[in-house]
Amino acid sequence: MNASVSLLRPPPGNPATRPELSDALRATVGAKAAAALALLRESVAEFGTAGELTFANSFGAEDMVLTDLILSNALPIEVFSLDTGRLPAETYTLMGEVEQRYGTRLKVFFPDSASVENFVRSHGINAFYDSIELRKGCCGVRKMEPLRRALAGKKAWITGLRAAQSVTRSGLPLREFDQGNGLEKLNPLSDWSETEVWAYIRINEVPYNALHDQFYPSIGCAPCTRAIALGEDVRAGRWWWEDPETKECGLHAKKG
Repeated sequence: MNASVSLLRPPPGNPATRPELSDALRATVGAKAAAALALLRESVAEFGTAGELTFANSFGAEDMVLTDLILSNALPIEVFSLDTGRLPAETYTLMGEVEQRYGTRLKVFFPDSASVENFVRSHGINAFYDSIELRKGCCGVRKMEPLRRALAGKKAWITGLRAAQSVTRSGLPLREFDQGNGLEKLNPLSDWSETEVWAYIRINEVPYNALHDQFYPSIGCAPCTRAIALGEDVRAGRWWWEDPETKECGLHAKKG
């Protein structure tokens, strides 16, 4: 593992999840939320109302903003999630809260059990720490294969990606063609800041993952996610033993 991993302990209480809700911030968030909702409605009109448009919800803060926009406005957009089998307990708690809050049943995709068994038997239970190749192999089994099933037959998918999240996402457009999956990809929160995301959550009292208050700005599988210290990049806690340039699981990788 990377010897440069930060050992700083975050202070109690995370100010990032509780921004000061000034009038200016409320106005900005209101305008951006309206623009995101307009994009979602335009996408429904373009791609269809019978499940052709789907939203990949990983239950991070950004995805909870989109979940609220979609479900509160009863948009005919399918919402799905990938359960890798190694998610934090707090993520499952949030799944249940979402179903209760919005009166829905989430469409959850699981990895192929035989593929997971073969990977673990061949490489070990925590092989993802040993090399980038094995980490991506684990993501391939637990995320990529289920994603392909989730997107099969769809015309477009929606993500909660933001351009400011990492160096691998700079210049992220609101819309792009996903060559790897062969369909349109929409990123309605591309130009949102982390502060704007949290302001929306606070203003609209949207449920969120309890780990965010413990300095987990980006949450994936439990073994591959850690808290960050103040001042660290928001993606520093994901696959922290790797260089920033490799910190994607493949879900949003672009073909060269």
